[in-house]
Amino acid sequence: MLSAILEKPGARLREWVLLAKPGIVLGNMVSFAGGFLLASMGRIDSALFAASGCGVALVMASGCVFNNYIDRDIDRKMERTRGRPLVTGRISPSAALGVGAALGILGFALLAATGKELVVAVVLAGYLNYVIAYSLYWKRNSVHGTLVGSLSGATAPVAGYCAVRGRIDLEAVLLLVIFCLWQMPHAYAIAIARLRDYTLACIPVLPVQRGIPATQRQIIAFIVAFLAAALALGLLRYAGWAYCVVTFAVGGYWLRLAWAGRGASDQRSWARGVFACSLLMVTTLSVMMAVDYSAHPVPAASGGRLLVRTY
Repeated sequence: MLSAILEKPGARLREWVLLAKPGIVLGNMVSFAGGFLLASMGRIDSALFAASGCGVALVMASGCVFNNYIDRDIDRKMERTRGRPLVTGRISPSAALGVGAALGILGFALLAATGKELVVAVVLAGYLNYVIAYSLYWKRNSVHGTLVGSLSGATAPVAGYCAVRGRIDLEAVLLLVIFCLWQMPHAYAIAIARLRDYTLACIPVLPVQRGIPATQRQIIAFIVAFLAAALALGLLRYAGWAYCVVTFAVGGYWLRLAWAGRGASDQRSWARGVFACSLLMVTTLSVMMAVDYSAHPVPAASGGRLLVRTY
């Protein structure tokens, strides 16, 4: 494997790092930390946090490498991605497959070593959905690919929560719903901002298939649904009132920005603004979940509706 990496002088360390999409991995680690700290309620197991967090990060990096491998043909058609090393040949496909597999094996081994079988199952489900269901089929063939992909992106906070609680209950399901709903307007904004690229690559995202006005209406609807689900976390006393106030304030600004797009003259600039605000929203949400845990019920076998539990 080392020889495969070194055989091409252009395959620098930076290119290998970018192959794993560090921005996506970092974003998921923020939401993982939010879920973990929400469940911990101030009683943080640092060793578990480090081991499970590193495991999740490695698995997600593996999925991103495989996604880059699968998307080589698409990336050749898009201006933004045609310079990627797998497209230009600076990294060979076989070397990328090897690194992707190594990252995945190492990540799952680390998660298994924590003894948290439920976390392994949650992360594996998200991984298979992203690499196989989304990347190989739904992204290329259906306008609903964004929704399918959102399930994988929402597994990080659920994995963090399950690492602490060892169960899937109403709170965990609510986290899944919240982060799935957040990803829809986030992804639709990207699709509008990069509409030309998606059109050239024949990727059937919503603005390509049904136009920008329809996508704008969906963005507004999903932000409203996201806000309702996010505030439910506080109303059900899984988070405190400070969480609710901050989430409502930032989410309200995001909604206002989305609504303003209906009359925007520059749709690309508007979409970039909605996208940037979505990043602010998910970061704020994760931080507030992590710090405003005072209203949580104490974890116990009788606390909350239990759906799945492992020991």
